[in-house]
Amino acid sequence: MTRRLELIGAPGSPYTRKMLALLRYRHIAHNVIWGGAMGPPTGYPRPKVALLPTFFFPDSDGNLEAVVDSTPIIRRLEKDYADRSVIPEQEALRFIDLLIEDYADEWLTKAMFHFRWAFEDDAGHVAPLLIHWANPNLPDEQVAVMASQFSKRQIDRLYVVGSNKVTAKTIEDSYVRLLGLLDRLIQQQGFILGSRPSSCDFALHGQLTQLTQIEPTSMALTNKYAQRVRGWIDRMEDLSGHKGGDWLADDQYGSLQGLLSEIGRTYAPFLVANAEAVGSGAKDFETEIDGRLWQQPVFAYQAKCLVALREAYHGLSGEARKRIDRLLTGSGCEALFVEA
Repeated sequence: MTRRLELIGAPGSPYTRKMLALLRYRHIAHNVIWGGAMGPPTGYPRPKVALLPTFFFPDSDGNLEAVVDSTPIIRRLEKDYADRSVIPEQEALRFIDLLIEDYADEWLTKAMFHFRWAFEDDAGHVAPLLIHWANPNLPDEQVAVMASQFSKRQIDRLYVVGSNKVTAKTIEDSYVRLLGLLDRLIQQQGFILGSRPSSCDFALHGQLTQLTQIEPTSMALTNKYAQRVRGWIDRMEDLSGHKGGDWLADDQYGSLQGLLSEIGRTYAPFLVANAEAVGSGAKDFETEIDGRLWQQPVFAYQAKCLVALREAYHGLSGEARKRIDRLLTGSGCEALFVEA
């Protein structure tokens, strides 16, 4: 493809940052239109669901169509652009990449939302920034009003992602543990799945741009426990000059056990309980995560995430599934693939 891709996004959107870093690494020519909540410019189509980033791909007739959801967009780009792939060729590792990407997109974003809006100082810090990112030309008085309105709306929505007084410590502890796990992986091999970045690296990067660079409380935790991770995030922003690198060999998969156990400790029980609640028609659910009560409204999209992971798991060849089963045994992640 020779046409420059266009997308609309915002610096405060972790998924925008995920995709921009990926586009830079893959040397895919693109134009980013900053705007965020302002919506697409005149003449551009609107997506069915207003999410960031929104990509504009040409359809079969050459007209632009608005496309959202970063994970399938990454796979689409793999088909359209051959060089510098971010998807491992090895079948089992490709599945692990998908699992970790899903964890980053759907669980780590709870930490991002929690640290952004659950603390008064953090909310007061970021709310004006979000307005300035969307439009830096607004007068201060208008920014103050818009920031106050937006902040209130987001704080009122904390319960939607599961951030509340009951779940706060579970979210915060899981973030600190993740910092330690990433610190060791990065020191050992450079990236999550070897010495080259995969889609799960970019998913982690997207959420962590906010947690390590913007939100004061989580920034302080990062500086206290894992400055290496902050440095890695800064470098991940532009890997256009990164050359070479290898995926993990079969006998190196053991380096992932700590991260997989963290996913099994937090995200797996959430996904299973949420899917069961969605299936029963419930509006809210309770479960136990990391030895504590977890309660939140059901999230229909994340029930679809579990379906997608299970489809990917059942689509593995016999040998790849055996390898995955061995790797996941004892991690807690195996619960994702035990269906009633």
